[in-house]
Amino acid sequence: MQRRRLLGLAAALAAPAALPGLARAQNGAWPGRGSIRLVAQFPPGGLVDTISRLIAPPLGAALGQTVVVENRAGAGGVIGTDVVAKAPADGYTLLVSHASVHVFSAATLPTLPFDPVADFTHIGMLVEAPNILLVKADSPYRTLADYVAAARTKPVRYGSSGIGSAPHLLGVMLTAEARAPNLDHVPYRGSAPAMQDLMGGSIESMFDPVTTNVAMLKDGTLRCLGISSPQRLPQLPDIPTFAEQGYGRLTSSQWLGLSAPKGLPEPIAAKLTALIPALLQTPVLRQRCEELATLPRNPTPLGADFVAAIKEEIATWSAVAKQFNIVQS
Repeated sequence: MQRRRLLGLAAALAAPAALPGLARAQNGAWPGRGSIRLVAQFPPGGLVDTISRLIAPPLGAALGQTVVVENRAGAGGVIGTDVVAKAPADGYTLLVSHASVHVFSAATLPTLPFDPVADFTHIGMLVEAPNILLVKADSPYRTLADYVAAARTKPVRYGSSGIGSAPHLLGVMLTAEARAPNLDHVPYRGSAPAMQDLMGGSIESMFDPVTTNVAMLKDGTLRCLGISSPQRLPQLPDIPTFAEQGYGRLTSSQWLGLSAPKGLPEPIAAKLTALIPALLQTPVLRQRCEELATLPRNPTPLGADFVAAIKEEIATWSAVAKQFNIVQS
C-alpha cells in the first residue's frame, strides 16, 4: 500500500513545472550537450526514488535541460553511489545522496569502494526523515515507558532494515540508555519484510523512518512510541520525541541530498547550490514532503556546511558503532 502511494506521489510530476523566482540557466558550456542523469541508488517506489522524481522536473526547468532519473539499486545503495563516484565530474551525472550510505554504511562497513566525503562534491541537503519506534495498534505497549519496563524483564523483539542501519543503531542505543538488556534485534533485508512480521505478530516492534508509515499512523493501524526528531513534528503532534522522554542521544534523521562526483567545476557547483533553496520551495514538492513528514532542515546545509554536517554525523555514528561493536558483513 505504501509503495503504491509513493509511486503515485512521484507520478504526479509527469510534466515539468516552472520554479517561481528561478530563471533558466544562461546559455553556456553547461548544460548544453544533452540530458542530465540523476542517479537514485534505491529501487523505484521508495523515498529516494520519490524525491528524485519530485526534483527532476523543476531542476530541469531551471537549467533548461532534461533531467532523467536513473535507478541503480543494490548493496544498500552502495552500487548506485559508486557509479556516481566514478563518473566524470562534468555536471551531467548527479546523485540524490542518502545518509544510509554516506553516514551509516561509512560508520559500519569495514570498507567502501569510495570515500563518502572526498570522492564527491556535496552540493546541499534536500530533506530529512526522522526515525520512529513502531508497535501495532493493539500492542500492550502504549508508551515508551511501558515498552522499556517490559524489556527489562522479558524478551521484546524489534525489527530493523538491517545490521548497521540507522534503525538498528537507534535500537542498540535505546537498549543501553534504558538499561533494557532484553531488547532483541531482528535484522531484515529492508523495511517491508520487517513490517510484514510486525503486522503478523512475529516481532513486537520495529524502528523505521517516519516517511512510509504516516498513513498507517494516521489511520490507527500503527502506534508510535517515540520519534528521533529534535522537536515534535507538526504533521504528527501527538508523537513524543525520544529526547522529551529522557533519551536525548536518540536524536537523528536520515537525510537526502544532492551530490556529484569530486572535482565538479566551481561554476557548476555554485549554480546547483544556488538552485536548492528554490527547489525546496516548489509547491508540489513541498506539499508531498509535508504529507510524508519528510521536510528540509532549517537552515538547509549547503556546500561546505553540508560537508561539515556529513563529517560530523560520520564521526558520531562511527563512535556508536565502535562502542557497540556493530560491523556490517
